[in-house]
Amino acid sequence: MIHLPTLKQLRHYAALAEKGNFGRAAEAAGVTQSTLSASIQELEAILGAPLVDRGKRGVVFTPLGERVLERAKSLLADAEELAREASAAREPLTGELRLGVIPTVSPFLLPRVLPRLRKAYPKLKLFLVEDQTERLIDRLREGAIDCALLALPYDTGPVDNASIGADVFRLVVPKAHPLAKAKRVSPAMVRGEPLLLLEDGHCLTDHALSACGIKSARPRDAFAATSLFTLVQMVANGLGVTLLPDLALDAGILRGTDLVAVPVDGDPSRELGLVWRKGTARAMEFRLLAKAIARDSRNG
Repeated sequence: MIHLPTLKQLRHYAALAEKGNFGRAAEAAGVTQSTLSASIQELEAILGAPLVDRGKRGVVFTPLGERVLERAKSLLADAEELAREASAAREPLTGELRLGVIPTVSPFLLPRVLPRLRKAYPKLKLFLVEDQTERLIDRLREGAIDCALLALPYDTGPVDNASIGADVFRLVVPKAHPLAKAKRVSPAMVRGEPLLLLEDGHCLTDHALSACGIKSARPRDAFAATSLFTLVQMVANGLGVTLLPDLALDAGILRGTDLVAVPVDGDPSRELGLVWRKGTARAMEFRLLAKAIARDSRNG
């Protein structure tokens, strides 16, 4: 008969990897250091090989230990999902749900939809994680978050998704700019302007460049900002023009400035969508969440 590791042992092992030493890991796991150390030793005995080298310079995982860690994280994520699935079967959108959101969406969409979500699903405990798309996808694969609200298209790998809706880009210029009075501008006219963009890592930059038919990673004369709010201030100070999505414009990001938003031919846009791990048993629940977010975003 094969002896199997327990979830408690795997949880202690994952805590050790996250915290880097036995003392902090024990504190995070809510047990004594001797209890956590014994748990790791039991895990090693069950697997029949050392997983951790215990030296003066701290904890170092063996090659097998690294591979076991990845499997442990996956098993723990599956176990947690099993528990949440059972809860969702009794009543959808109740209990804890960890939602990742990108920075170009969270400050503009969440204030609009969260109050209605809390009212519609009072038993839902929504934990929010704001980060750039690539890191959110990594967290999703690791099971650190349950789903993520992203801007598409993006190479997300094997995930399922539900659409929230299109988010149209508009050209933002000072009122004194020659293009400010245009009813519409062409992408070619945008390409002729000093274009201000977000720094690398924000997918909105790629979407904005694609919207204007710019294929290179970044124009040589483009300036980079850390947030949409910074972009607005740069345009307001006469440093160039930018492309902003309707989501930010509708939230009043230009309020108090001397800037205007001009439509672009073809109404180029990014697609907002909720993504989750492919094959999860909670797909129905996530589709329900996406539907609620889409409805509330339109009614904002």
